[in-house]
Amino acid sequence: MEDKAKIQEAIKVQGEVVRKLKSEKANKEQIDEEVAKLLELKARLGGDDGKHQFVLKTAKGTRDYNPKQMAIREKVFNTIINCFKRHGAETIDTPVFELKETLTGKYGEDSKLIYDLKDQGGELLSLRYDLTVPFARYLAMNKITNIKRYHIAKVYRRDNPAMTRGRYREFYQCDFDIAGQYDAMIPDAECLRIVHEILSELDLGDFRIKVNDRRILDGMFAVCGVPDDKFRTICSTVDKLDKMPWEDVKKEMVNEKGLSEEAAEQIGEYVSMQGGKTLAERLLQDHKISQSKQACAGLSDIKLLFSYLELFHITDKVVFDLSLARGLDYYTGVIYEALLTQAGVAQISTEAQNGATSEENVSVGSVAGGGRYDGLVGMFDPKGRKVPCVGVSIGIERIFSIMEQKAEAEVMYKKNPKLLSQLQHCEESGIPLVAILGEQELKDGVVKLRVVATREEADIARDHLIGEIRRRTSEA
Repeated sequence: MEDKAKIQEAIKVQGEVVRKLKSEKANKEQIDEEVAKLLELKARLGGDDGKHQFVLKTAKGTRDYNPKQMAIREKVFNTIINCFKRHGAETIDTPVFELKETLTGKYGEDSKLIYDLKDQGGELLSLRYDLTVPFARYLAMNKITNIKRYHIAKVYRRDNPAMTRGRYREFYQCDFDIAGQYDAMIPDAECLRIVHEILSELDLGDFRIKVNDRRILDGMFAVCGVPDDKFRTICSTVDKLDKMPWEDVKKEMVNEKGLSEEAAEQIGEYVSMQGGKTLAERLLQDHKISQSKQACAGLSDIKLLFSYLELFHITDKVVFDLSLARGLDYYTGVIYEALLTQAGVAQISTEAQNGATSEENVSVGSVAGGGRYDGLVGMFDPKGRKVPCVGVSIGIERIFSIMEQKAEAEVMYKKNPKLLSQLQHCEESGIPLVAILGEQELKDGVVKLRVVATREEADIARDHLIGEIRRRTSEA
């Protein structure tokens, strides 16, 4: 048995760590993690009778769902499944773990996030990282060359979780894929239409769907002077542009990945471009990009894709964005990602359609992503037979987090509730911000915004209130 005095000393030290973090108003996830460590130490000490006490908590990056939360989840699942079925998909299922070699080498730098299972004297196994690689294995194993399928199941990633932002270690993916030989860009356009239908029906707020092509990225890297053996690693760095400013991305390329300053600068010029069909046409005439046959093929397909999207009447939500990279190794053509936005994207401006670089809308998180992966099935087929595939994955957890927050809006059932009572209720319920509108505020044309945790207050002009609330809650 461990020395009781040592454990008590460790509890004392860990208690100080927790108190310090709370006094500094540190990130909630960081505090929760340190509290969990404290509880584990206390459990090791045991209770008054000396027996071991269990730590009652879910594993890091996972959570339980109560009946109210499950009702919301069921509604979201039904909306997604009905859309998939409406587009003619049938469903399959695959095991939660695969042979380790099935998953190895398919995810680029993200391979380090795969959960390997302990060798039990038999096969080396890993928990599935996504539903796409198991689907490709399923097609090759069963010699299927044509199918439209959906699959809704849990996947596992040994990632740093951010629970409040819908990022977990165990989570559901909702995948729709089309496998088979079809005319160019028709299945790809259908996948984008499905994303548009689901996000519109769930009414999550304004969104935009960014589109690019892996061939355009590879062609751009080549003409900008990126060595062939650095394509994938530079692609993974570009993929971080939605989380890091360009200067930090450039530093990583040059200082960590060994890319020349000149090549990084040239990449920076291209990845700042956004637009639509007009931008694709303009880049086909670009003296540098047009040197790459690969990039030209990608640009021609983007141009064709936008023609189909115009027929679907969804181009107001779709933007051709050269910064979109998606670091997974198996993508071969068109890639896309759907993001919710703060300011909204009801219309992409004329300037943006022509390739302007202004960014008026701030993204608040990816809720869907996918692309074309024509070579993945061939990796598993003994004869290397390729089955063209394109698909999309809906990020159910992030969507659920947003809908759960929406469902938490409350009204105090009193005719004249006291302000102090309302503020106490907010503290107890973990509500982060309070908007106060009294006589003086009405007179001044402002709203008093109070941070519940720190009790700090600021007068905010009414037309800036929504933006300020979104800014503060996104930083939380």
